[in-house]
Amino acid sequence: YDNKSELQIIVDMDEGTTLECTTNATRSLAALLSKEPEVLNYQIYAGTSAPYNFNGLVRHYFLRQEANMADIQVNLVPKEERDQQSHDIAKRIRNNIRTLAKECGARVKVAEVPPGPPVLQTVVAEIYGPDYEEQVKIAGDVQKMFEETPGVVDVDSYVEADQPRLIFRFDQEKAALQHISAEQVSEVVRIAEAGVETGLLHAPEEKEDVPITVRLPISQRSQPSALLPIPVCSSENCVPLGESVSMESSVSEKSIYRKNQLPVVYVTGDVAGEEESPIYALLKLNDQIRAYVPEGHDAPMEIWNIRQPFSTLLPSLKWDGEWHITYEVFRDLGAAFAVVLVLIYALVVGWFRSFRTPFIIMAAIPFSLVGILPAHWAMGAFFTATSMIGFIAGAGIVVRNSIILVDFIKLRVKQGMPLADAVVDAGAVRFRPMLLTAMAVVVGGSVILFDPIFQGLAISLMAGEVASLLLSRMAVPIIYYLAMRHRYRSGRDEEENPPEGVSSRIVTSSESS
Repeated sequence: YDNKSELQIIVDMDEGTTLECTTNATRSLAALLSKEPEVLNYQIYAGTSAPYNFNGLVRHYFLRQEANMADIQVNLVPKEERDQQSHDIAKRIRNNIRTLAKECGARVKVAEVPPGPPVLQTVVAEIYGPDYEEQVKIAGDVQKMFEETPGVVDVDSYVEADQPRLIFRFDQEKAALQHISAEQVSEVVRIAEAGVETGLLHAPEEKEDVPITVRLPISQRSQPSALLPIPVCSSENCVPLGESVSMESSVSEKSIYRKNQLPVVYVTGDVAGEEESPIYALLKLNDQIRAYVPEGHDAPMEIWNIRQPFSTLLPSLKWDGEWHITYEVFRDLGAAFAVVLVLIYALVVGWFRSFRTPFIIMAAIPFSLVGILPAHWAMGAFFTATSMIGFIAGAGIVVRNSIILVDFIKLRVKQGMPLADAVVDAGAVRFRPMLLTAMAVVVGGSVILFDPIFQGLAISLMAGEVASLLLSRMAVPIIYYLAMRHRYRSGRDEEENPPEGVSSRIVTSSESS
């Protein structure tokens, strides 16, 4: 994560929670946040969405308009005035507010500005099945697995809680005797609950006109029985509302989400702790899910990692979120690296006019991993997409060093030096330009070594170049000797002279020094 100066606290209460309860819970959380030394200020948005960024656009934060939803926009002190980065502060804040959030009955998520393309959440489980009620049941079990997995935090699901609904049944027979229509009853209930604007109040102390809304006070609106005595007037008389309607309690219908026209239930979570890569969380969760058999079935759910299930006749789970972005990035970078290898091979074949020599030269490319992987471990950094880019970029430098060695060996042999002596001389004489190249890479990469985003790029370039320098100096000449000694002994060297116009002047040890 980049060191940002802001973060968001997403607060979700159960559906049906009043705006006042949501606001009180959010204020309690905000009061706890104000005690953090790195918090400069904050702004509470209850019942409405906070100003959203690209991350909020993808996560649909602009739709957070319900009474049970609230956001806290937190601004941190400038980077120069704090010792910790924003990601470390976010992890500490998450731990501090977790207990209070449970006491308030709130589900709290800490949303940071992501370093890459935003996703719905870091870890997303998509539950598919033949029946929506079964999907909800499975989603509840999967959510418990999320909560029991170490390192998985901010667990939530898109399953809405039961929200009570009050239904007014219109009695047409009684209403007809009182000369009352359904439209009149509906209008009375609407005005009593939602209110109606009757005009504007022009107050001198107000900057804008204040709308005048007529409706029942909140103490009566919260009591359904208080609506029954309200009179409903017709052209002939007025009768209480309870004379023409009856009340029934029910449960509101829940939202059903779809993906590619298939009904889906989302279970989401974030990762925090020592292992912050979602891959480790998925591996732990897969072990639990493979051992889980849904009720009414005799086999575990099918797990899909990349593609969406083809059929929903049986319950299944698909992983999405940051894992899917990671897969696509490394897939595309892997394809790009394969193209790079083909181009390098073609160029080296054209230069040396040999189909075998490019393999010897490119053998040094894997040597850089000997330095890259341990360096990431030593620095406590993850192997990210920028690390892969650094590995690909370093391949060109590694090949350049190998070309220097092989080309020098060929020049020495053409001068009349035995192959074994030429191999030894190449490792000694050409080490200086290789060392200068490595030093240039290390100095250039050190500028971004501690950048949160490009740290992986710097580590791959620096550590890969150093490891390749030390190993290829010995390995490439030896591999060349083992591959070519029989040809040189038989006098059948498959290499030709360099292309016309290229100087074949040989640099001796005394001249190079």
